[in-house]
Amino acid sequence: MNQTGNQIFLVVLVIILSFSKINSQDLHYSQFYNSPMNYNPANTGIFNGDKRVTLSVRDQAGSVPVPWFTFTGQYDFKIYPKRNDKYFWGLGFNYNYDRQGDSRLALNNINGAVSYSRILNTKNIITLGGLIGYSSRGFDPGTLTWDVQWTGSDINRQLPSMENFNADRVGFMETALGFNYRYQESERTKLDVGLGIYHIIEPNVAYYDTDDAKLPMRFNINAVGSLKIIDPLDIQLHVLSQRQLVYDELLFGGLLKFYLNQKRGKETQLHVGVNYRTSKYLIPTVALQYKRVYVGASYDIDMSTFNDDHNGLGGPEFHFRYIITNVKPLKLFKACPIF
Repeated sequence: MNQTGNQIFLVVLVIILSFSKINSQDLHYSQFYNSPMNYNPANTGIFNGDKRVTLSVRDQAGSVPVPWFTFTGQYDFKIYPKRNDKYFWGLGFNYNYDRQGDSRLALNNINGAVSYSRILNTKNIITLGGLIGYSSRGFDPGTLTWDVQWTGSDINRQLPSMENFNADRVGFMETALGFNYRYQESERTKLDVGLGIYHIIEPNVAYYDTDDAKLPMRFNINAVGSLKIIDPLDIQLHVLSQRQLVYDELLFGGLLKFYLNQKRGKETQLHVGVNYRTSKYLIPTVALQYKRVYVGASYDIDMSTFNDDHNGLGGPEFHFRYIITNVKPLKLFKACPIF
């Protein structure tokens, strides 16, 4: 481990230990680094390869009567300029589905994102990204019960709810901006630090015409750093801090990356680690990567007192990633080791 690598490790460690607890109420993943466009549009196209497909599934708190299910599909790729090796573009699309609660409150969201990455030198790159999309959120009033339906001994669903919703589904525009800085000493020693801001126009998501329920902006600060320790072992540290009005989340953790096989065409890695969310969730994580195919799994273990009454409360989460690298003409190869 060289001096520069030690410095990167210390920078990430300081970031993880110094972030204050801040806020989130949107969909989220414990393995946030495996769903990059959902926390920073500047991550579009920031990977070692040319095309990337990612699938994510989370089944949170499925052991209680108000489960929360989330799915994400993502595709992004790079666009290289023909006559300039100082920058490149990233273009991506993602789809999110989120369902929660007795009302089956469901979100369908589709977005497009673009990023511009400027290569400052052989070790430093900055990226600006933007995202725009459309969301539809609705619920099923027939699955709910109301106080006026209480007869004194039970609920009579045949009684009117006395609620008069103007609609049980609303549509709104999604907008986001992001910034990312990458330092990359080598393919295995690198650091990303970024900021993402979502719901910039704060759209109205009220179900009553008389209400003005703006969706507040969500601020994300993240850092992901990897460091080569010895030839068969790397360590990754990561942190995500989110704020959305009074809702807060701080998630941090790390992974040990074991290089089981480094032979060309048979590259195999095993990742083992743990995350912690400040809402008192411990999250063991394991992943396997074979060449360009990656599969990650984790489980949220509730450490709060709420789990005393709900044995086994938790949330399994799975991620699949496949990266395609095109064979390029010799004139397109760059000396820059970043990508």
